[in-house]
Amino acid sequence: MLSERRLEVLRAIVQDYVGTEEPVGSKALTERHQLGVSPATVRNDMAVLEEEGFIAQPHTSAGRIPTDKGYRLFVDRLAGVKPLSAAERRAIQSFLDGAVDLDDVVGRTVRLLAQLTRQVAIVQYPSLTRSTVRHVELLSLAPARLMLVLITDTGRVEQRMIDCPAPFGEASLADLRARLNSRVVGRRFTDVPRLVQDLPESFDEPEDRGTVSTVLSTLLETLVEETEERLMIGGTANLTRFGHDFPLMIRPVLEALEEHVVLLKLLGEAKESGGGMGVTVRIGHENAHEGLNATSVVTVGYGSGDEAVAKLGVVGPTRMDYPGTMGAVRAVARYVGQILAES
Repeated sequence: MLSERRLEVLRAIVQDYVGTEEPVGSKALTERHQLGVSPATVRNDMAVLEEEGFIAQPHTSAGRIPTDKGYRLFVDRLAGVKPLSAAERRAIQSFLDGAVDLDDVVGRTVRLLAQLTRQVAIVQYPSLTRSTVRHVELLSLAPARLMLVLITDTGRVEQRMIDCPAPFGEASLADLRARLNSRVVGRRFTDVPRLVQDLPESFDEPEDRGTVSTVLSTLLETLVEETEERLMIGGTANLTRFGHDFPLMIRPVLEALEEHVVLLKLLGEAKESGGGMGVTVRIGHENAHEGLNATSVVTVGYGSGDEAVAKLGVVGPTRMDYPGTMGAVRAVARYVGQILAES
């Protein structure tokens, strides 16, 4: 374990390097920070930090920069994330409050995160597998043609056309709508098949049973086919500001960001290591995808209750303002959760 003083030196190096983009020397550290020790002691502390792999010397400079291991210790020992100002919180609220539907919520969240952090923002759509049914609407379009509208607790709306095997009257339609909603509203999607399996048999007329079976199979197909996770990404152009932070080139990072499978895996890994709603930070080589080895990924779950229905986060260089980025990601997730709860 590092002594508290050496941890202070490491914190100072991280803060200066993130702020100035320049390798940090002992002289600059003692001038900028109240470390309470002589430059010689700071030099000695830096030598120990380098020996233990927390900082390194770029070959062209006398100063030192943090390594992935150094950033990891810095993040793990953070006293707290940087709170947003009242003005920033108001801006987030007013920007997200204007959203008209789920697509708009996700789109606005991506733009907002990219602007706040000046990095690449990723927002995963709420997963249907973790959602509950808010309402099922059935509308008659023609004697033997219906529209099924499925609304989730996260504001997601799915519509399907259904061609019925026989004409279906308004009274039967109202009956089916009422019985269906009484069984599935407020229930998990994963529970729906079990809850509706005996519904056709509860109708007296044989031709009605055929239509009810057709409606149910369409409903269950909707639940299954939408399990493919969707996400939205924005702010990729922000990476061009960090050209020198990617030692080889920016191309592997951009290629990784184009692969939605890679991004979903990133969010999934964050979920496994960070639990439900906590902020997870994966630094440099902690990211399994080679193209992202020069980046850090900060993610958090969002949802309308205590359980995350999806993840959002940012990707940027390892030379990142971690307290500020973690604070922004967490604040935005909280507001998105509130909007879903109220929608």
